[in-house]
Amino acid sequence: GFPRTLGQAEALDKICELDLVISLNIPFETLKDRLSARWVHPASGRVYNMDFNPPHVQGIDDLTGEPLVQREDDKPEAVAARLRKYKDAAKPVIELYKSRGILHSFSGTETNKIWPYVYTLLSSKIPPVLSDEEN
Repeated sequence: GFPRTLGQAEALDKICELDLVISLNIPFETLKDRLSARWVHPASGRVYNMDFNPPHVQGIDDLTGEPLVQREDDKPEAVAARLRKYKDAAKPVIELYKSRGILHSFSGTETNKIWPYVYTLLSSKIPPVLSDEEN
């Protein structure tokens, strides 16, 4: 997400005024497992996730048949270190938006269970866009 640091939040304040910030609280192990399951096709940048978007043949790009690779920063130990660093850097950002009364937090492990709550919040803040047929 963005902003990730207090410096980024302060820079963002200079160009726009936020009235809604969403924080997704997902357990550390869930994030680590999901990010560690990511593999890429280097030439195209196609991304696969071994849990919810696997290639047809494990380790092979669907379109070219070339091998997939796991980036160094997607390996479990690197992901764990990134998540710890992110948590420390993001804490002041979360506190800033909480103090402004614009932070809305959602917790869970599955997108399809969290999204309806996020959607309800967003729908209450942003009027729906109607198609030409609906106008």
